[in-house]
Amino acid sequence: MDLTQLACVIFFLCFNSFDCLMFHLPVNSKKCLREEIHKDVLVTGDYELSDAPGQKATLAVTDSKGHILYTKDDAKKGKFAFTTEEYDMFEVCFQTKMVGGGHGGDREVTLDMKHGIEAKSYDDLAKAEKLKPLEVELRRLEDLSKSIVDDFEYMKEREKEMRDTNESTHSRVMYFSIFSMCCLLGLATWQVLYLRRYFKAKKLIE
Repeated sequence: MDLTQLACVIFFLCFNSFDCLMFHLPVNSKKCLREEIHKDVLVTGDYELSDAPGQKATLAVTDSKGHILYTKDDAKKGKFAFTTEEYDMFEVCFQTKMVGGGHGGDREVTLDMKHGIEAKSYDDLAKAEKLKPLEVELRRLEDLSKSIVDDFEYMKEREKEMRDTNESTHSRVMYFSIFSMCCLLGLATWQVLYLRRYFKAKKLIE
C-alpha cells in the first residue's frame, strides 16, 4: 500500500461514518430514496416505522429495471439485504395507506442503509475464522483499501468513457461543420451560375 492509498484509507476511516436517515411519511403517500451502487456490493438496511392505528405501510426495494429485491406488505420493523449484480440505481420506497378507522397522522420512518465494508459483519467473521481483534482490524483495512482502489478504477473507466464520448462528439461536430460548409459553398456556386445564365438570357449582361 503506497502513501496515497494509506492517506485515502485514513480519510475514509475518519469521515465515512453516516447516521441513519429519519423522515416523516404522511398518510396515503409514497416516498422513495435512490442511490447508485457498484457491482458485487453487499447492501443491508434496517428500517422501523412508528405506530399509527388504521394505517398500513409497504416497503419495496427495486432496481432501475423494476426487479423486486425486497418487499414487505405490512412494514413495521425489520431488515433486508442483497448483493448487487451490476452497477445500477437502486430505489427504496415506503408507502402508507389508511385501512381502518384510525387517525391520519404522519409516520416516522427510520432507515439505516449500509453497503460495502460498512455492511459487512466483522464480528461474525472473527467468530467464524477465530481472528484476533488486530487481525479483524487489518482485514477491515484491507477491505477498505480494496474498496477505494475499486472506486479509483471505476472513476478511471468513467473518465475514459467520457473522454471517448467527448472525442466522438467533437469529431461528429467537425465533420458536420465541414459538410455544412461544403453545402453552403455548393449552394453559393449554383446561385452565381444560375443568376449568370438568367442575366445572359435576359441580355442584361454579355
